[in-house]
Amino acid sequence: SPAGGATDIVSGLVAADLQTRVGQPVVVENRPGAGGNIATEAVLREKADGYTILLGTIAHATNMSVYKNLKYDTLRDFKPVIQFSAAPSVLVVNAKSPIKTVDDIVKQAGEKPNEMTFGSTGVGGSPHLAGELFRMKTNIDIRHVPYKGAGPVLNDLMGGFIDMSFMTIPGAISQIQAGALRPIAIASDTRSALLPDTPTLAESGVKDFLVSSWNGLLVRKDTPPAIVEKLNREINEILKQPKLVKQIEIEGSAPVGGTSEDFEKFIQSEITRWAEVVKQANVTL
Repeated sequence: SPAGGATDIVSGLVAADLQTRVGQPVVVENRPGAGGNIATEAVLREKADGYTILLGTIAHATNMSVYKNLKYDTLRDFKPVIQFSAAPSVLVVNAKSPIKTVDDIVKQAGEKPNEMTFGSTGVGGSPHLAGELFRMKTNIDIRHVPYKGAGPVLNDLMGGFIDMSFMTIPGAISQIQAGALRPIAIASDTRSALLPDTPTLAESGVKDFLVSSWNGLLVRKDTPPAIVEKLNREINEILKQPKLVKQIEIEGSAPVGGTSEDFEKFIQSEITRWAEVVKQANVTL
């Protein structure tokens, strides 16, 4: 991921503590591009000795369906170690928009088919797929407008050039607090402590709508089990530290942790779920 984003911030926080615990330098190397595929392929070229680790994200589930000629398989080629955190997506509009609820969107979209727009960070990314899922769940006709990153989406949303967007809470919270954006609903099963007055999609009448930007560590599949176990054990302890928990929560995320098997099952469920959305929406790159 690019430097400075929520994923990069969380990885830096964990890396600093991990370095102390294992007595080895832990360097975060940013290799953005191609939906995370450049970094992923780079890790596969290194030795399976635990010294080169991949920070996996939701892209490693969605890419399995979006890219037709992927050079890796997330679960065939990698062993999940542990999930760091998850940040729910929030549906936002311009603060000056007359839209205040999901019902308002559905009503307006019904009155003006294919005129309302939702922006995303690019074709096949989680904000795009969240918008496609929203379109399916509400049975409305809205147009997708892809951008190259979250910055341009924010600019056009605040400028009134697009109607709505799904963004992570960390990516949207500063503009929400500044009064530039209005949160409509959160794509999680509970409300966010940062946005306690914003209902969930389920509360707004859209059931089974869970979209989070998650991350965690993966290593090459043939990495020795002892190394996987040690990394999992150390990071589980790191994720329990009150100071780190607070820092992650300030970013709008929640620490997760758990076993390697927990993370593997979660990734498999994400791959399966998003494959269906990609298929129904006919998303291709």
